[in-house]
Amino acid sequence: MKSSVTSLALVSCGLMVAWIIPGPPLLAAESVDAGGINAYAIDNMFLFIAAVLVLFMQAGFAMVESGLNSAKNTVNILFKNMMDLSVGALLFFLVGYSLMYGDPVIGGWFGFGGFGVSMEAPEAVGGNLHPAVDFLFQVAFAATAATIVSGAVAGRMKFESYLIYSAVITAIIYPISGYWKWGGGWLDQLGFYDFAGSLVVHALGGFAGLAAAIVLGPRIGRFNPDGSPNALPGHNLAMSTLGVFILFIGWFGFNPGSQLAIAGADNTSIVMIIATNTLLAATAGAVLAMLAAWVVFKKPDLTMAMNGMLGGLVGITANCDSVTFNEAIIIGAVAGILVVAGVKLLDMLKIDDPVGAWPVHGLNGVWGGIATGIFGGHPIVAQIIGSIAIPLWGFATMLVLFLILKAVGILRVSRDEEMKGLDISEHEEEAYHGFQIFSNQ
Repeated sequence: MKSSVTSLALVSCGLMVAWIIPGPPLLAAESVDAGGINAYAIDNMFLFIAAVLVLFMQAGFAMVESGLNSAKNTVNILFKNMMDLSVGALLFFLVGYSLMYGDPVIGGWFGFGGFGVSMEAPEAVGGNLHPAVDFLFQVAFAATAATIVSGAVAGRMKFESYLIYSAVITAIIYPISGYWKWGGGWLDQLGFYDFAGSLVVHALGGFAGLAAAIVLGPRIGRFNPDGSPNALPGHNLAMSTLGVFILFIGWFGFNPGSQLAIAGADNTSIVMIIATNTLLAATAGAVLAMLAAWVVFKKPDLTMAMNGMLGGLVGITANCDSVTFNEAIIIGAVAGILVVAGVKLLDMLKIDDPVGAWPVHGLNGVWGGIATGIFGGHPIVAQIIGSIAIPLWGFATMLVLFLILKAVGILRVSRDEEMKGLDISEHEEEAYHGFQIFSNQ
């Protein structure tokens, strides 16, 4: 016992001496390396969490699209959303990521850097990102661009054709136009700015959905012989509303994550500004869409408010790091009005877009690009060019693809299959087995 007390006393004295007498100073390189390693860990974890939030948005899209459509097509819509991610992730890993961020091959138009993604960690200083976490974040964006079309083609497109579309847009179409901006291509060299993808992601998907809706034609019963529209209500607005809230939450990975770093005072500050701008634009979009729909349809419409919130999110995505809080509210407010105007325009043109994919993502993707020039201080001419080029690329390439699929007879299901519902005709499965579903669709 006595020896133990003596030992404890000696250890305590030694610790006191070590605390009083300073050791040799740290070398500057050791200090920098420690700070770099901390930044590396913080930034990689930040982007990992952001990537998971964006991947979780797939659940939001699935809920929104299935809830806004007939119950007899629920399995089909959920299946398409799952395959958007699954097929898309594999192809983006194999070729898409390299096409988007590879070395220039044809000037500023096309790049390539080999197949797959590197497993080698970068030097752990300065907050560099590991290639794997960068891929996780970028593949989530690719899946988002692809899944936008799912709602626009709901209830009438063959599953095999949708898989072909999903593969083509994720492996080729999205990466090529993504390279134009985010890979350092011609739009980036021109001065075009799109912080988190109003155009690169959302407008591309929205205009691809518009091409699909035009080639497919409307659902049975959507328009009368005189051209007047009929509402085909969704079967579960509770599901759709939950989906919008999931998308809203996921967007806090989409926009703040696009800063790609949070370590350091400057990065932390801009991430907080981006997050607040995202919130303000979304809520302004919901309120103004509600008010606009109230004026146009003489009643407050939940689905318009939901799409208004999503439209506000799309509109702020390109410029969330560049605008003030008040400007974010204006951008979101305009986006909410554009959603209602876009829905009315599609009705006038007899184009059937069951979930409003083009008004939300296409029209407001363009608005986000233009607003970046108006409010964000970026060259307006470059913003206009980019806001035309990317939607045109998405629309034209997908129009050709869907026309080819239609020509070979595999684009649209038969009338009997559509009336029966794609869950049974395409998959022989029911989302609500055992329940009697009454539907006039």
